[in-house]
Amino acid sequence: MELKHMDAALLKRCFLAAAKNLENNKEYINELNVFPVPDGDTGTNMTMTIVSAAKAVSECPDDMGAVCHAISQGSLRGARGNSGVILSQLLRGFTKAIREHEEIDSSLMAAAFKRAVETAYKAVMKPKEGTILTVAKGMSEKASELCEGNDDLLSILEETVRYGDEVLQRTPDMLPVLKEAGVVDSGGEGLMTAMKGALRAILSPEESYDELFEASEKDSSGSAGAAVSERKAISTDDIKFGYCTEFIINLERPMSEEEEADFKSFLESIGDSIVCVADDEMVKVHVHTNHPGQAFEKGLCYGSLSRMKVDNMREEHEEKLIKDASRIAAEAAERKESEKAPELPSEHKENGFVTVCAGAGLSEIFKGLGADYVIEGGQTMNPSTEDILEAVEKVNADNIFVLPNNKNIILAAEQAAKIADGKNITVINTKTVPQGISAIIGYGEAMSPEENKEAMEEAAQSVKTGQVTYAVRNTSALGKEIKEGDIMGIGDRGILAVGEILNPTTLDMLKAMVDEDSELITVYRGEDVKEEDAEALCEDIRNAFPECEVELQYGGQPVYYYIVSVE
Repeated sequence: MELKHMDAALLKRCFLAAAKNLENNKEYINELNVFPVPDGDTGTNMTMTIVSAAKAVSECPDDMGAVCHAISQGSLRGARGNSGVILSQLLRGFTKAIREHEEIDSSLMAAAFKRAVETAYKAVMKPKEGTILTVAKGMSEKASELCEGNDDLLSILEETVRYGDEVLQRTPDMLPVLKEAGVVDSGGEGLMTAMKGALRAILSPEESYDELFEASEKDSSGSAGAAVSERKAISTDDIKFGYCTEFIINLERPMSEEEEADFKSFLESIGDSIVCVADDEMVKVHVHTNHPGQAFEKGLCYGSLSRMKVDNMREEHEEKLIKDASRIAAEAAERKESEKAPELPSEHKENGFVTVCAGAGLSEIFKGLGADYVIEGGQTMNPSTEDILEAVEKVNADNIFVLPNNKNIILAAEQAAKIADGKNITVINTKTVPQGISAIIGYGEAMSPEENKEAMEEAAQSVKTGQVTYAVRNTSALGKEIKEGDIMGIGDRGILAVGEILNPTTLDMLKAMVDEDSELITVYRGEDVKEEDAEALCEDIRNAFPECEVELQYGGQPVYYYIVSVE
């Protein structure tokens, strides 16, 4: 069997087959997590990313441009977790290379693989080899090598997929933590699963992939924190650029990368708080400036303008100051009825906060500190780019700080910041809940978003985090032998303690965290821990570290018996 070209109909079929194969194998991919805890959910994240586009793709006409748009936009908005965001960028780069062609031949396929890898590497601040990126790069290099003098697309794809498996098997040699746990990279496994599904669609033309894919979506509803006391009015002296300017450019032709970079540079020269999102048909612009007319005139160079809006921020900015945390806690029961459909704050704010956490107690703590919207999520429930965008839309503020509170959510938050319309989103790189709490406390009302990002991230880094959970299978990691059911204390840089009894193991973890500079230890009790057991633990901590103040809070978090912060 030979295949010289792939048309839009076959591309659709391959994409749907890739999504279906990921869906069928997501639990196996989840099992490849390095640490024996139910975190990461790589298979789930990658599946939910790709199936978010599957319905649109299945309904597309057999047109290459339409199919590429559905793949790119659907996967981008549904991207979950680091692996999901990287997958969405691979798909975005791939479709950019082919969207203007009616058919894909071997040389175009190799070029699309290369564009996919380049796009994905650019999306990751610090690319790490031994991951999904390495597997994708290996396949790209092999495809480029094979297409020289070979026009049989099928044979190239078969050999490329075979080589991708070879690279995947070498990932433990690139990342020692994978080798120690005896697994290959789960993101790489997910990518190969998708590729094998796509290849099967070509080899087995009798199979049908016409059904729509429905991912099991968690309830991602959060709650908008109610402002309970009046904030003082902003001093107009603090506003450097007075006019919030928004408009849409209806492009006469697609904007090139150079033109987009030039336009963004111009906006930076006349203002700040810039959000500029471009696709083939339009550009959405938001800028704070003292010269709205100059922004409009520059936009007219690329096409006609619509939805033009200018607000005088010196006249209208008045905020609420959340300072009565106890009142918020007392009103928690009353708010429960409105949490599924939170109302927007009635008054416009300059700055707002969206945070991610799991647990009723942690949610109330964040609201008490000023969070406007809490997305339910964390280790086992990574919210998608779409979830974060929906939360941002519910906050009536120009500048919104997003606290992911989990390293596997940061990329999805950054992706949301890139494609959000009309709001300036600042992602604070918080990797744990205690870091998020410390960061929001470090916010300064008089500072700019840029200054606040620096201050909040500095505050987050001042906190050490420990998380206590259980092992779901036998393994070894970071030099420690772990049996199924063991209690594990995990710090910022790996496993700190392993034992059979909860409180003593937690105390052993803390002994590896506390040093001579430590002053405060805060224990957040999980949903499966009795209050009296947590109080007994805190008493043991006070005896072990008499120089530290110890606080106990109800977190209500799943998965982790205790989350502990040391400051």
